[in-house]
Amino acid sequence: MTVNVRQPNGILALLCRVAALSFVLCSIPAFAAPPGSVQAVYDVYKGSLKVGQIEENYKRDKDSYTLTSITTPVGLLAVFKPEKIFIDSSGLVGKQGLQPQLFNHRRERDDSKASRAEFDWNAGQLILIHQEQHTAVTLPDGTQDRLSAMYQFMFLPLRSPSSLDFPMTNGNKLDSYHYAITRGQKLKTPAGEFNTLYLDSQAKPGESRTEIWLSMQRNNLPCKMIVTDANGDQLTQVLSKLDIKP
Repeated sequence: MTVNVRQPNGILALLCRVAALSFVLCSIPAFAAPPGSVQAVYDVYKGSLKVGQIEENYKRDKDSYTLTSITTPVGLLAVFKPEKIFIDSSGLVGKQGLQPQLFNHRRERDDSKASRAEFDWNAGQLILIHQEQHTAVTLPDGTQDRLSAMYQFMFLPLRSPSSLDFPMTNGNKLDSYHYAITRGQKLKTPAGEFNTLYLDSQAKPGESRTEIWLSMQRNNLPCKMIVTDANGDQLTQVLSKLDIKP
């Protein structure tokens, strides 16, 4: 399959979703303590063609965390749309896992696409900021942003079969997400071979679908993800490097 270079914006939009998604099973014998730091690299494919690379860093400092994600287009996409995507999330770490306080999403060459979310847990408000417009909505318990959601899995003793429901924001809006959880296949990736749990958003016709494979022996970190847009465009994200430290 080749990239339709006449529609780079559509591919880049999917890359944005994959970058932040650049997202909570037979039971796990032992639930490992969440690590203090994670460095992960993912390769992104459209069909068999590599179109991007995502570099993510998670660091915990006592009761707080920081997360960064940088998506870099490669190949033909880098020629026609050579802009990086930057995402960061920061907040607290508690008994329930990650509690975001600030989320940012921006593109290297297009400030109009930037978005920001500020979490006011005391007031129970989520402030969404886009193009200088501020919108306040109710902040439900357990809300994640698109980046923290992928690392929240580390704190959840997931079981299969089951399901997972949680609110999540991309800085523009707040949505509710549902995933069915089952035992996944054993996956071979450039970063190694993993026993997995499989999460499926079970999209209805006309909706976007997200499928996530979590590594059971690597703190439930995502090792593969497929995002299928409502129009059928599909991107696959595969783990290529992983460095975990206590």
